[in-house]
Order: sequence, then C-alpha cells, then structure tokens
Amino acid sequence: MKTSTLFAVAFTILTFNAAHATAVTDLLQKYQAQGAQQFEAQAGKTLWTRSFGVSSEGKERRCATCHTEDLRQTGKHIKTGKVIEPLAPSVNTKRLTDIAEIEKWFKRNCEWTLGRECSVQEKGDFLSYILMQ
Repeated sequence: MKTSTLFAVAFTILTFNAAHATAVTDLLQKYQAQGAQQFEAQAGKTLWTRSFGVSSEGKERRCATCHTEDLRQTGKHIKTGKVIEPLAPSVNTKRLTDIAEIEKWFKRNCEWTLGRECSVQEKGDFLSYILMQ
C-alpha cells in the first residue's frame, strides 16, 4: 500500500470501533496472503462507479445503482425496492463488523454487478474506499 493510502486507511480504522478494525484488518491481511497487491481507495472508487453492463431492469450494473454514489446515503435495491441502509461505517456503525457478512455480500453483489466474484484485490480496494467514506 502506498504510504499515504496506508496512513489514511489506518487512521480511518482507528476512528471506528474495535469490531470494524478487527474485521477489516483481518480481511485485508487475508486478501494480501491470497496474493493481493497494494490496496487503493481510488481503485475502489473507480470500481464503485464503473458500469458493468445493463440489468434486466434496464439499469446500469454499478455498485452505485443500488447503494448510491454517496455511501453515507440510503440506497434502494433496483429489483425489490428494498431500502439499503448506508454502507459507510461513518454513519452506519453496523457496517463492516462481521467478516462472514462482508464476504456474503461481496459474493452476492459482485456476481450481480460484475457478473463474477470479485478478486481479492477488488475486495481490498472496495474496503479501502468504503472506509474512506
């Protein structure tokens, strides 16, 4: 990780509760052990806003389609209309506290949005970006 990115992520982790720090730190270490390189919040942002095609509902397949571009805001599932609480842990303390939940939603959302599972690099970049929100 670049020094500035590492500092920003470390600072962000320290400002959240211990559950956030433990879950995210454990996952980032796991992903690096599985071959990921430096994690970049900017790469996560690029993935977040990138279009991966069009859904059967005629909407762009992007993370921001359901979660919004501002992760501090409430989103809405495009198929079900279900409200999605903000993803940013800075406004939703329930986010990023449970490794199994994080991995479950990565699997579901990556498969729908990207059409495949996310790589460990992409997951780490996403987490780095989400933590900065």
